Amino acid sequence: MTDRPIRIGLVDDQPLFRAGIAMVINSQSDLTVLWEASDGSEAVTLVGRVPVDIVLMDLEMPRMGGIEAIHEVFRTAPDPHLIPRFIVLTTFDLDDKTFEAIDAGASGFLLKSTEPEFLLAAIRTVHSGNAVLAPSATANLVRRFAAPREVDRDDALALLTPREKDLFDLVAAGLSNAEIAAALNLSEATVKTHVSRILGKLALRDRVQLVIFAYHNGLV
Repeated sequence: MTDRPIRIGLVDDQPLFRAGIAMVINSQSDLTVLWEASDGSEAVTLVGRVPVDIVLMDLEMPRMGGIEAIHEVFRTAPDPHLIPRFIVLTTFDLDDKTFEAIDAGASGFLLKSTEPEFLLAAIRTVHSGNAVLAPSATANLVRRFAAPREVDRDDALALLTPREKDLFDLVAAGLSNAEIAAALNLSEATVKTHVSRILGKLALRDRVQLVIFAYHNGLV
């Protein structure tokens, strides 16, 4: 374990907005903003030069927007393990670009009107390996954008054990690790291990992708 703060990159074309977010983040002993960028192109360069754990990424920016920047980081990264996790900051709730950003590799999104405390909690949540969306947005997001198709459930989940299939259903329903642990009488550590294995077997990046996968395949 290490006590070093969570390292953060902040990308937005509005200097005053960046300054406010940086002030909130840097007020926390376990968080630190290492760099700021005014557009996606600058962010791609900085990600390669100054490693961070989390990037807060605006979507609409000059030269290169957030979605293109996320794609570019994943495309050019020499080591996938060094790719930071992305949290998209957006003014609009559940528009097409939000889904595109998550599909590109973002671990979730937050509205720019989000309370500071929720932003800080979201950074820590994503850093711990989970995805985060604006409150109550997951189901609406996938229902709107993940068009279901006819798929045999046994085929879609063939790689999973019966226990993992049980967990898959609960994760797809939006339950947290703590809620799943209580429902199945398991420890949270065991649930976390199972969820990691499920994501690995299905080649999914995080819980948001799992939910989208479930809706897309008609499993929810």
